[in-house]
Amino acid sequence: MRFLFVAIGLLLGGTAVAATPDEVVQQAVRAFAPKAKIEAAQESPVPGFYEAIVGSEFIYVSKDGRYMLDGSAFDVANKRDLTQESRAKVRKVALDKVGPDKRIVFAPKAPLQARHTITVFTDVDCPFCRRFHEQIAAYNAKGIAVDYLFFPLSIHPGADKKAQAVWCSKDREGAFTSAMAGKDPGNATCPNPIAETADLAQSLGIGATPTIIGPDGVQIPNQVAMSPDALAAELDRQAAATAAKN
Repeated sequence: MRFLFVAIGLLLGGTAVAATPDEVVQQAVRAFAPKAKIEAAQESPVPGFYEAIVGSEFIYVSKDGRYMLDGSAFDVANKRDLTQESRAKVRKVALDKVGPDKRIVFAPKAPLQARHTITVFTDVDCPFCRRFHEQIAAYNAKGIAVDYLFFPLSIHPGADKKAQAVWCSKDREGAFTSAMAGKDPGNATCPNPIAETADLAQSLGIGATPTIIGPDGVQIPNQVAMSPDALAAELDRQAAATAAKN
């Protein structure tokens, strides 16, 4: 949790002439970082401010363009992390655009049905990713489908080649499980989505594996996700919370 808010006076009095959220945010950000890429700008749940994504970070700009805040916004009365809620919405929109042709899916077998589906950014050489996958049958037995997206980390040299070999195998799921058990996946090559899914992870501010994302885009802590029972309970809780809002 980051409480370091940097308030910056952008104008020496007066108000910004820009009318739209995008224009106000661009004017504010470019006063300090002319080359910064603004991914999105929109109304904020914080009264009087717009929220925007710059790179993979959230910032808040006052509607008159005078102040910019860098950090997380909280609704104290309702004990809500407003920034994390916004991040979850961004993740959900982005992940909804990733088709099944870019995922490796482990879903419950008939007659079981998937009650929840999670997305996991994974790395073949990540020890915690391997520990997570060791329990894949238990997750499936709990009605949890797991969609894997490759995110080979630079700290694991050669992980990208292993991911490619897994993806290009005739039995992709079997090759994935073998690689996660430490077996050499070979050196097969073919067109693959690995660079694309890695870029997606970075654009969402993800820097570690495994990163587990729930159906609503909420990131689930690894200490919860590593237990099939705890993960199932948390997904049930999130589903109930979503249903209560609708």
